[in-house]
Amino acid sequence: AELKKASKRLTCHKRYKIQKKIREHHRKVRKEAKKRGRKKPKKDPGVPSAAPFKEELLREAEQRKQRLEELKQKQKLNRQKEHEKKRKLEAKKNAAQITEKAEGKGSSGKSKAKTNKLLDKNSKKSFCRELKKVIEASDVVLEVLDARDPMGCRCPQLEQAVTCSGGDKKLLLVLNKIDLVPKENLEKWLNYLKKEFPTVAFKSATLMKDKTMPEQFTKRRARVDLSRTTECFGSKCLLKLLQEHGKAQNKAIQVGVVGFPNVGKSSIINSLKGVRACNVGLARGVTKSMQIVHIDKQTKMLDSPSIIADPSNSALALALRSIIDTEESGSADVLEGVDAILNHCSKQQVMMHYSIPDFRNTEEFLTLLAQKRGMLKKGGVPDVENIAKLLLCDWTGAKISYHSQPPGSQRPPPYLTEDKIAEMQECFNLKNLEEENNNTVQALKYPSPASSIIFQSAGMANGTIEENKVIEVASEWENLETSKEGKEEEEEDFTESDDDQDDVEEEEEKDVKEVNQALALVSLTRHFLFSESEHSNSLSFSLDKTADEDDAYDFNTDYV
Repeated sequence: AELKKASKRLTCHKRYKIQKKIREHHRKVRKEAKKRGRKKPKKDPGVPSAAPFKEELLREAEQRKQRLEELKQKQKLNRQKEHEKKRKLEAKKNAAQITEKAEGKGSSGKSKAKTNKLLDKNSKKSFCRELKKVIEASDVVLEVLDARDPMGCRCPQLEQAVTCSGGDKKLLLVLNKIDLVPKENLEKWLNYLKKEFPTVAFKSATLMKDKTMPEQFTKRRARVDLSRTTECFGSKCLLKLLQEHGKAQNKAIQVGVVGFPNVGKSSIINSLKGVRACNVGLARGVTKSMQIVHIDKQTKMLDSPSIIADPSNSALALALRSIIDTEESGSADVLEGVDAILNHCSKQQVMMHYSIPDFRNTEEFLTLLAQKRGMLKKGGVPDVENIAKLLLCDWTGAKISYHSQPPGSQRPPPYLTEDKIAEMQECFNLKNLEEENNNTVQALKYPSPASSIIFQSAGMANGTIEENKVIEVASEWENLETSKEGKEEEEEDFTESDDDQDDVEEEEEKDVKEVNQALALVSLTRHFLFSESEHSNSLSFSLDKTADEDDAYDFNTDYV
C-alpha cells in the first residue's frame, strides 16, 4: 500500500493567526525602516513616450547593457585562463621537484648554474661590463642629457673616461626632450654646454612603427595618447654631423649612445633609424646589453645599458637617476625620492600643477594626490606607495614639464682643460651645428615659463663605470628574478574570484559574531589571569584602561 502525503490543510483559526502574525511583523519592519529614514529605491520610470528620439535612447541603453555583459564575460574568461595557467605552472614545478629529487645532487647543481646566468644578466656588474664594451668599441660617444636637468644627467666619470682614453675618440652631448622646457631656458643651456662639448638639440620621435610586430602595435596604438607629435627634430643635424666626422676619418664609424636611465638613449636610435629597432619603456633599465643598429653603410649605432648611479649621490640624484625599477624598490626609498623632488621644487607651482590644496609634508601631498586620482586601497585608504611610484615615473618620463637654470659662471671640471675642449671640438663644423640647432629650436612648440615647474638641480651625478667598483647586493638582484615566482604562488593562495566573494563575506560576518561573543570572556579572563602581575615590567601591554577602551577588542591579548 502506498503511503499518502501528509495534508497541508489547517484549521481556519490557525491560518488566520499565522496571517495576523505576518501582518504585525511587516508593520514592525516598516516602522523601523521609517525611523532609520531608509526608503525603498525608486523604480526607473523609463523613457516617457512623449520624449523625442525615444527609440534611439532605448537602443543605446540596450547596447550599453550588452557591452557590460560582454565585459563581464571576458573578465570571467580571463580569470579562468589565469587560474589555469597558475595550475599548470604549479604542476610543472611539482614535476620538476620530483625529477630533481630522483636525479640527485647533479641536476640541482645544473639548475643553480642556470639561475646564476639569469641573475648575471640583471646584475650591476654586467651593466658596467656592457657599458665599457660600448665605450671601447665606439669612435664617437653620444652622452644623452634630459633637457629638464642637463647638469644632473652628466656623469663626470664617463666624460673623464672618454676624454682621457686617447686616440680620436670624440664626445658629443645630445640634449633630448627639448619640447618639455621653455624656449629661453633651452637657449641658455645650449649656450652653456657648447663651450665644453659640441651639443645637439634633439626631440626624439614617439610611437615609432615596429616592422616586426605590426598587429601588436595596432592594438597598443588605440591606448596611447595621439595628441603629442610623433615627429622627430634634430635627427638630420645629428646624422649630418656624424657623417661628416666619418668622411674626415675616411672609415665607417661606430657611435655609442650612453647616459643615465630614462634620458631617451634607445628612442634617439629609433628616431635616427626611423623604425622601432630598440625596445623602449617607462621602466628603468630596459636595455640590458649592447645592441648594434645599422643606420647606413658608414654609421653603426651602439645602444648601451644605463649608467649606474653611485650610492654616494644625493637622495634627489638617486631618485631620478637610479637604475633600480620603482616597482621592485622599497616603499621607503620611493618616499625618500619623492620627498627630495618636492624639496627641490617650488611648492606653489607643484600645487598648481597637480591642483592640490596646501600640504605640510610629503605624506600629506601623496594622500591628497591619491584621493584626487582615485588610487585607494580597501576601505578607502589612500594608496601612498603606488602614487609615489607613479609620480617618480612621471618625473623621469616625458609627462611633466620642469626646468633648471644653468650655473651663473662657466667652471669646467678639472679633467676638461682647454686643450681637451679644443680636441673634442675639432673635426666638427660648429657654425653649421649652431645654425641647425637654431632651426630645430624655432620649429618646435614649447611650454610657457609659467606652466613649467622651476627645479633646483643637484649638480653632476656620479656614476660607476668600472666593474670592480660596483658594490653588488646579492639579495636585491635575486629578488628581481625570484620574487616573481614567489608572487605567483602567493597569488594562487590569496586571490579569490568574484563568485567566491559572497561566501567570504558570509564567513566574515560569522567571525565577527564569534568575536563579539568572545569579548566578554576575554575581558573577564584577562583580569583574572593578570591580577597579580599587573604592575610587573615583563608585560608588553598595560591593563589599566578606561571602561571605553576595555570594551574595545585588543588584538595584543588575543594569543596570550
